[in-house]
Amino acid sequence: MTFDRYGSDVLGGDWRKPPRGRSTEQPADLGLVVEEATSGFVGEIMKVERDLGTVELENRHLTRRTFPLGPGFLLEGKPVVLVAPVRAAPQKATRTASGSRIAVDTRAKVALPSRIYVEGRHDAELVEKVWGDDLRAEGVAVEYLGGIDDLPAIVRDFAPTNERRLGVLVDHLVPGSKESRIAEQLSGQPHVLVVGHPYVDVWQAVKPERLGIETWPTIPRSVEWKKGICASFGWPHQDQADIARAWKHILSRVDSYTDLEPAFLGRVEELIDFATLPTD
Repeated sequence: MTFDRYGSDVLGGDWRKPPRGRSTEQPADLGLVVEEATSGFVGEIMKVERDLGTVELENRHLTRRTFPLGPGFLLEGKPVVLVAPVRAAPQKATRTASGSRIAVDTRAKVALPSRIYVEGRHDAELVEKVWGDDLRAEGVAVEYLGGIDDLPAIVRDFAPTNERRLGVLVDHLVPGSKESRIAEQLSGQPHVLVVGHPYVDVWQAVKPERLGIETWPTIPRSVEWKKGICASFGWPHQDQADIARAWKHILSRVDSYTDLEPAFLGRVEELIDFATLPTD
C-alpha cells in the first residue's frame, strides 16, 4: 500500500458533477409529477405533444402550463431530461370496421362481374369507410350513382344476369317518395335488388350521439336539408365547401358499424350478400 503525502488529485474525480447529480432521461408519462426547475412550477403531466416537442403540466390549483421537452426538470428532487414516451406497437386488428373477422389472406380479389351502385357521394364514402375491407376481400366493386332518375336505363345497359347481378342503394326510400316510384319500376326484374334507407340524407345514418346530440334536428321542407342541419349546429353553410367540411367532420365520428343506425347497416349487408351469392 502506498501513501500519497500530497493527498488525492481534486481533478481526478467527477469534479464537474452538479450538487443534485447528473440528469437522466425520463419518459414523460402521463400522471408523472415533475418540477420545472427554472420557474419552480410543480405539476402532473397531462399532455405530451410529440410534433411540437412540448409537455403540459397541471398543478394542484388546476393551473396548466406548457414547457419544452428536454432538460430542466426535477423528479423527486433529481434532475431529469423529459423525453416523449415510446409509443406502444399497435395491436394487429382482428376485425374489419364492419365487424367481420379479418381473413389471413387480405389481398383484394379480382372484381366480380356483379356490382353495387350507391346513390350519393357521401353514401359511397360511408360504405367505403365501414365495408371497404370486406368488399375488397369479396371482390365486390361499388360504384357511385349520381342520382336514380335514370336508374331504369342504367339497369337496361348493365343487363344483369345470374352471373352479373346489380344491387342498388338509394336514399330516402319511403312510400310515396320519388325514389320509391322509380324502384317500383324495377320490382320483379331478375338479378336486380334495389334497397334503401328511410333517412332524408345518409348523414342521419350516423347515430346522433356520435355528434353529442340526442336526435337529429328536424328541418323544415322549405330549407335545404344539409344547410339546415349545419345551421342548427352553428356550422358554416354558405356554399358547397362548407357542406363538404361538415360531412368530413361527421364521417370522422364513424369508426365502425356500431356508429351507424341498423336501418342502414341491414341494407348494405343485404346488398353484399346479394352480390356474392353463388351462381347456379
